[in-house]
Amino acid sequence: MTFSVKRFMAIFQKDLKDLYRNMYVSSTIILPLVFALIYGRMDVVPLEIHIFIISISLSMVGAFLQCAIIAEEKEKNTLRGLMLSPATITEILAGKSTVTLVITLVITYISMLISGFSPSNLIPVALGVVLALVFFITLGTWLGLITRSVLEASIYILPVMFIFGMANMFIGFAEEYPFLKVLEYTPAIQLFEIANITDGTFADYLLPFAIIGAWVVVGAVLTVLSFKKRMMD
Repeated sequence: MTFSVKRFMAIFQKDLKDLYRNMYVSSTIILPLVFALIYGRMDVVPLEIHIFIISISLSMVGAFLQCAIIAEEKEKNTLRGLMLSPATITEILAGKSTVTLVITLVITYISMLISGFSPSNLIPVALGVVLALVFFITLGTWLGLITRSVLEASIYILPVMFIFGMANMFIGFAEEYPFLKVLEYTPAIQLFEIANITDGTFADYLLPFAIIGAWVVVGAVLTVLSFKKRMMD
């Protein structure tokens, strides 16, 4: 079955309208902007803070928004009907993810402007942000599929925001608590590694991009398996 742009746009427009009506979900969008305003008032904003703001945007908007969109469909018992419709898995997931993708990128960009983040290696950083966002969207989709309501999704998403969204805030305690060293492999820390490279070659960027890419693959596999399981339930 070929990809239908018409079905994709129908799903996209529906989710955009639903999001506009749901003030509880859409209100989370402003939180990263609040962090950017607070930290942007500093005389010199460290790189760690810039990456923290970006990571919070990706987790609080990207992961939570996507999780809430999927969970709300399940809560209204409309996801099952969508799965049984002529729309393919690709069309359903792409339609629902595009809303989150666009909104998160806009919020992240505005947050970067507010905090004054202008890296010298803008293209690698931008690519890293987009790749990390894909991971957060897949993670949010998976969490939405395994939860039963928006309220439950709000609870499930909290560990994600702490572990993945605030990893660079906790990594400083790794010497005192060795188990925190696993946070070095989270997308947030890898974004910091990418942003910290100046005059780097392709080889310098290869490892952090590969690690984020591995997270994307894990998130995609979990999402597809959970989606197919929901279709058979």
